[in-house]
Amino acid sequence: MNDDLDRLKAAMDAATPAPDAARKAADLALARKNFAARQESAPARRQTSDRPEAGLFRGVKTMIMQINARGALAATTALVALGLVVTVPDWQMRVPDAPVQFAQEEAVASAPSKDAARPAPEAAQDVLADAARPQVLSRAATGAQMSAEVLPAPLPEPRWMPDSDTEAFAGAETNPLRVTVDDPVSTFSVDVDTASYGVVRSSLRRGQMPPRDAVRVEEMVNYFPYDYAAPGDGDAPFRPTVSVMPTPWNADTQLVRVAIQGARPDPAERPPLNLVFLVDTSGSMQAPDKLELLKQSLALMLPQLTERDEIAIVAYAGQSGVVLEPTQATERGAIRGALDSLTAGGGTAGQAGLQDAYAMAERMAEEGEVSRVILATDGDFNIGLSDPDALEDYIAGKRDSGVYLSVMGFGRGNLDDATMQALAQNGNGQAGYIDTLSEAQKVMVDQLSGALYPIADDVKVQVEFNPARVAEYRLIGYETRVLRREDFANDVVDAGDIGAGHQVTALYEITPVGSPARLTEPLRYGTAEPTVEAGDELGFLKLRY
Repeated sequence: MNDDLDRLKAAMDAATPAPDAARKAADLALARKNFAARQESAPARRQTSDRPEAGLFRGVKTMIMQINARGALAATTALVALGLVVTVPDWQMRVPDAPVQFAQEEAVASAPSKDAARPAPEAAQDVLADAARPQVLSRAATGAQMSAEVLPAPLPEPRWMPDSDTEAFAGAETNPLRVTVDDPVSTFSVDVDTASYGVVRSSLRRGQMPPRDAVRVEEMVNYFPYDYAAPGDGDAPFRPTVSVMPTPWNADTQLVRVAIQGARPDPAERPPLNLVFLVDTSGSMQAPDKLELLKQSLALMLPQLTERDEIAIVAYAGQSGVVLEPTQATERGAIRGALDSLTAGGGTAGQAGLQDAYAMAERMAEEGEVSRVILATDGDFNIGLSDPDALEDYIAGKRDSGVYLSVMGFGRGNLDDATMQALAQNGNGQAGYIDTLSEAQKVMVDQLSGALYPIADDVKVQVEFNPARVAEYRLIGYETRVLRREDFANDVVDAGDIGAGHQVTALYEITPVGSPARLTEPLRYGTAEPTVEAGDELGFLKLRY
């Protein structure tokens, strides 16, 4: 530094007054007082209809609304994941009491294999011979306990979807508490759908609370991947795992987790695939997050297919029609050109579209191949069959043809989740919801094998709890998948399917005998009379497919 700059710095330092902390505090207090007077409010923060309170959640919302789409997706995904961590414990938590047993019948094959990826009948017989092996869960095997604190700040008033929305969701009453002595058996169909998570995330990104019926716990839990043991070579097409852990929200109950991991066949050995894209081009699809996102999502799948696969496209609006005849999947230019030509307009002739798509898929099908219709829609059917029950009957009558039906939902405002669920559940397929290209990448690329290649049809789960150890229980989620006890052995009753590499997680909250958390009084004359010496067994798991 030269002499002139030194002299200038010295002059500036001399002219600068020394800091006065008391004067600074007084000036800030006066500024706050003047500001409050100008606002005609008390010194406390003013509340408005848009700002009922301040705190963490308003700040998070403001942050989300000001960042771009990619940042919003990352932020809200992290928030929802945090909510799941708070309510659902680490899957390998320590059991605090003595080691327990959970007897397990690994699988019962109800019918011969339907595709080459499944085990031969001899392998199924080996599984039957090895059934009912008790699985011992020791403290050493179940890992370490995890705790979580709940944020004390209250949630802001919920902002629901506008009254003008016509969305419909396939909700159901929460599963009730069951008394084991009276009702020891729980039966349900597996569910690998994940649409609920996408809809909830979409609502949060819009700064709104999700509709109550849109929240299906099993789909929220099954959205995430878990490190489950896979079946070995020659075993059944999936492997079950059972574990017990403390309940995070109630120290006097426990969680029983039933986990199923599907086999992952070698992609090179998968059968040829016939895909019919059934695209909704009605007027309700005219939005960037509907038809345009739909086109981009289906295009993402194309590089994953081979010359052995074929694709056809059927579109429906006021009427239905074939846009692309069966074309080799490697002819991507022709396929993308057909997709790009689609425009939105007209009514929603869903019934006609389904009829044309099924006819096309049946025409493409050959022995040893997998045929699937992928319906891409916002679910708004208003021409032809539109009632979910009527659509359910129609699809149930078509599934015997061997053609699978999956449904991908797009957009909000008139999303008919109830119809989508009815179609997917009765069409031997899955229901998903795509709100971003990142989700399309997950569903159409990362999970392609599980979404398209079935390894087990009509998978049913039945758990019999031991009344000598379990006083009460409740199944968490799966309300739309609950079956009657007698449905387990009835192969006429349809159930969910498992694709290659798919995972299924189900949770039960159980109340041990003698726990202060029991909500019902024991019966004076009610006694447990098990047909076998159950010992320390909590229950008995059976799977049928």
